[in-house]
Amino acid sequence: MLRQLTLLAPALGLAAAACTQALLREATERYLAVQSSGNASWLQPFLTNNATYIENGKTIAGWTSTSTLTTFSLRIDRSHSIFDLTQCAAFTDLIVTDAANPRAIGAQITVDPSSGKVSKIDRIATTTGDWLFNATGTLYYALREDWGEIPLEKRDSRAVIKAAADAYLDIFKNASVVVPWGSPCARLEGGAYTGRGLPTDTCNVGVIQSYDMPNRRYVIDETVGVVSVLLEFGSIGNAPDSHLFRVEGGKLRFIHTLTYCEKKPNCGYTIPSGAQPPTRM
Repeated sequence: MLRQLTLLAPALGLAAAACTQALLREATERYLAVQSSGNASWLQPFLTNNATYIENGKTIAGWTSTSTLTTFSLRIDRSHSIFDLTQCAAFTDLIVTDAANPRAIGAQITVDPSSGKVSKIDRIATTTGDWLFNATGTLYYALREDWGEIPLEKRDSRAVIKAAADAYLDIFKNASVVVPWGSPCARLEGGAYTGRGLPTDTCNVGVIQSYDMPNRRYVIDETVGVVSVLLEFGSIGNAPDSHLFRVEGGKLRFIHTLTYCEKKPNCGYTIPSGAQPPTRM
């Protein structure tokens, strides 16, 4: 990947008249190069002068030398990205199973199309002690799912994709909200998975009420029917959270979540050995 970026280096420095997938893809690859090397120089020349970096809900000043993005390198086992040409933003998540430094991270990356430079990185970074964290389990189940491109004639609109995600999040506050549950539907929450590979698999397993899910930030890619929502998870103390939804035919098909627990392991919940995790959806 680093050799490819060297060859592409001039591209992101050129002014762009409009947002393109190539522009977003290179921004994403440069972000991943920083994360895999711990070297901010892959991205520094391609940041706007006032670029913002947010990690687990907190804006970090001087982040190119002080954040967890740049203070160490990670051996990335899997990364997956989506591209939103309407907002000129990308979302990428990565999984690291290295026992010495396991991670599951989701980042929204915004690009200024007029300059071709990154204006914001907003991400949720989780590790041991965060909600149901299990990097090995996360990788295993993520690799079993199909998040590939949807044929043009079967794609949902941005509005439909966003509405499906919002309905899921809104039901935590209002039980009367109609959620477009797909069948089958599987949820990967930390390293816990609800799917069993059956056509009857469901994500409709109840909710903890009544909580708001505020501060939602969206990245939507219609080509794959996916929306990333970064938010504050109300049912566990407004914890910084990433929800990623795959929507097919207007219905929820896959849901991935990452939740950062700042002060208490597993956000203060104790799960007995062999027991099911508490339902929070």
